[in-house]
Amino acid sequence: MMAGFLAVTLDPAYAQRRNLSLIRDTEIENTIRVYTAPIFKAAGLDPTVVRIHLVNDPSLNAFVANGQRIFLHTGLLMRAEEPGEVIGVLAHEAGHITGGHLARFGDGIADAQNTSLLAILLGIPAAVVAGRGDVAAAALSLGSQVGQRTFLSYTRANEQSADQAAVNFLDRAGISSRGLLKFMELLTQEDAVFTDTPNPYTRTHPLSRDRVIFIENHLQTSPASQNRLDKTYFLLHERMRAKLRGFILPPSQTYQLYPESDQSVPARYARTIAVMQESETERAVEMIDALVADYPEDPFFIELKGDILRDGGRLDEALTPYREALEILPWSALIRRSLARTLVEMNSPDYDDEAEAHLRDALRYEPWMSSAWRLLATIYGRRGDFGNTALAQAEEAINQGRQDAALAHAKRAIELLPNGSAGWLRAQDIEVQAQRKKNG
Repeated sequence: MMAGFLAVTLDPAYAQRRNLSLIRDTEIENTIRVYTAPIFKAAGLDPTVVRIHLVNDPSLNAFVANGQRIFLHTGLLMRAEEPGEVIGVLAHEAGHITGGHLARFGDGIADAQNTSLLAILLGIPAAVVAGRGDVAAAALSLGSQVGQRTFLSYTRANEQSADQAAVNFLDRAGISSRGLLKFMELLTQEDAVFTDTPNPYTRTHPLSRDRVIFIENHLQTSPASQNRLDKTYFLLHERMRAKLRGFILPPSQTYQLYPESDQSVPARYARTIAVMQESETERAVEMIDALVADYPEDPFFIELKGDILRDGGRLDEALTPYREALEILPWSALIRRSLARTLVEMNSPDYDDEAEAHLRDALRYEPWMSSAWRLLATIYGRRGDFGNTALAQAEEAINQGRQDAALAHAKRAIELLPNGSAGWLRAQDIEVQAQRKKNG
């Protein structure tokens, strides 16, 4: 089980249909927000509307789907050597959003976007970051790495439009397109991974260099071609990669990538997480304490200490670092959820009021956080407040796309809560919403 790096389903119905494993982490999400800020500003996109989801998958992939949502695979984030590569990918996806490409093809097309980024460069039609072909819709398998996907073609004009938009956004933001070019070149190096398979699309649609050439030509005249990102981007990027590797890779592989001789902050971070993954709580605490001593105002190191202690069963000790991390990042819904979860797991009514307060604050920032509603249901159940228990369960179910469960819990809440109260009215809203979604 991951600690601060928790599996969730922000958009469960879509995630389940596409067999996606979505993960959350405050630090990594904050890094992506830093990456997207200049791009979204250049594109005229509202960052509060466009949502970024992290998919726990080793493949090089990113795609836009299900509205203004960008999905990034952890494999892409770990393989990208420079922040400019990820920023270029995000710029391309922003191009699809501003171009309205998904809206033109409806939800059915949007749901078909989860396929391999590399496969797109080989000419397979699907709406992911790297490209679309100009062939008819098709359904095929790319084997165990990519899985069963539904492929619907996009016009080449749409793809060229997204490419053009991406380099324009990068220019306006003063960011070189060299990162996007480097990432495209990384993908071309893996051509053989797909072309050696029996898949007919990989055989009949050889990798086109048109898109690489387009970016190369753009760099010849771009005013931002020689611009370098601030070093802060690189520090954030290396920490993100280290954290992902520490949590996702086997500890032995993490130690190979970050040997003891490497005393950089990302290396120390990755090794600490790897030790935690091996359930060596005492050693992990010593390692994170050393990082906190060097960087006492770093909320993510402090948060990790809470995770280590909680996973080691030392719940009461985990409370202090979580509270300290929240003093630095009071807006972090995930840290509040981690603290509340720890308080609930201590199984004492003495902590329930504090847990409820943190959960309510977390839900003000992220009302769709189903795990927070589940914890609230636990608290209300302990108090014998079965009306609010049912309401919290209805909130959890509607956010998870479980319409029948949402209807059942909402009906029970309506029966138990005072007529005309805020909770009673909310339960009615959930009932109507669930019924509408169920009827579809």
